[in-house]
Amino acid sequence: MHRLAVPILLTTLSSALAHTQVTVVMPKPAATVAAPRTIQLRFSEPVNLRFSTFRVVPLVDGPSTDTAALKALALKAGDPRLMNLGPQPSGMAAQLSLRLKPGLTPGAYLIAWSVLSEDGHPVRGHSLFRVK
Repeated sequence: MHRLAVPILLTTLSSALAHTQVTVVMPKPAATVAAPRTIQLRFSEPVNLRFSTFRVVPLVDGPSTDTAALKALALKAGDPRLMNLGPQPSGMAAQLSLRLKPGLTPGAYLIAWSVLSEDGHPVRGHSLFRVK
């Protein structure tokens, strides 16, 4: 009986540990591009955008990218440091397009996100790109 319980437990744990992931980011991580008009994010499963946060900010020298991402996520909508425009998206989606302010200046930019995984756990991440 114990032999059967182990595979069931492992299957249950692996399912419980599966969190939503961002599978595609455009511009691609570390890419150098002309100033984009939008950022594209694709998720491994639909997420509730109402409980998600997305920020695009210029990357400044100083803190690590992890720290910079946390600071970006703490910015309020409408903060002048934000490069993404528009209202907070809502509904369920497996992909998202974020409009950007026109004419991004050359330099490094940070895309930061926090989404609520289907199992209720928050998932944070970030990506960098450069504007030439």
